[in-house]
Amino acid sequence: MLTLDHTMVRVEDLEDSLEWYQTHLDYEEKGRWEADTFTNVFLGPENVHEEGALLELTYNHDGRTYEMGDAWGHIAVRCDDVYEAYEELMDAGVEDYRDPDSCGGSYAFVTDPDGHEIEIVERDHGAAWSLDHTMLRVEDADEAIGWYTRKLDYEMFRRSEHDSFALYFLKPADAAPEAMSVELTYNYDGRAYEMGDAWGHIAVRTDDLHETWDALMGRDAEDYRDPESCDDRYAFTKDADGHEVEIVTN
Repeated sequence: MLTLDHTMVRVEDLEDSLEWYQTHLDYEEKGRWEADTFTNVFLGPENVHEEGALLELTYNHDGRTYEMGDAWGHIAVRCDDVYEAYEELMDAGVEDYRDPDSCGGSYAFVTDPDGHEIEIVERDHGAAWSLDHTMLRVEDADEAIGWYTRKLDYEMFRRSEHDSFALYFLKPADAAPEAMSVELTYNYDGRAYEMGDAWGHIAVRTDDLHETWDALMGRDAEDYRDPESCDDRYAFTKDADGHEVEIVTN
């Protein structure tokens, strides 16, 4: 199915980031990978759906700092009532970034300790604070939509076109409502974007890494990091705009 499995962001203080997500979004640690030079921690709500996505925090031990760039936009988390959810975060000491009134009353934004933007959206499905979508900015909407539909067999299930920009939401046709989607944001002014390095990748899950990799190569996906170069544990390609896409096994 190639359901979205997780979104990875890089953090400069792992303990500070863990405390923020565990305190304010009630996330719990789902997994951890301790390597010599880095640590990966996977987080999500206690009752995350079996097709739900997790957030991966990557901490490099060398004390580096990161550039946010603007090619990545945000992750979005679900709530029942955006005003109540935002007020809850404000009462807990989260910085006031973009309140619901400034967003037309239908969503809001906060930022985590590293400045990654987190949208709060109302949904009638999914666990509270579970990942709803990850937003990526694209320079050619037709090319970007074509990449996700041809390479990953994704389908567009929502679109929103405005005077100066358009939003396109895609995920597998048979994915559960609770599965995360990818939101492609296309601005009409022809701007280009900087990737930065504070955001890492989105990941899709498969039952057979090598079979999926061969299918991607047959569809002319970029051969970025093949399974062999990743110890046959995972692999990476890139979408039409250079966003990294990891392939992981279930």
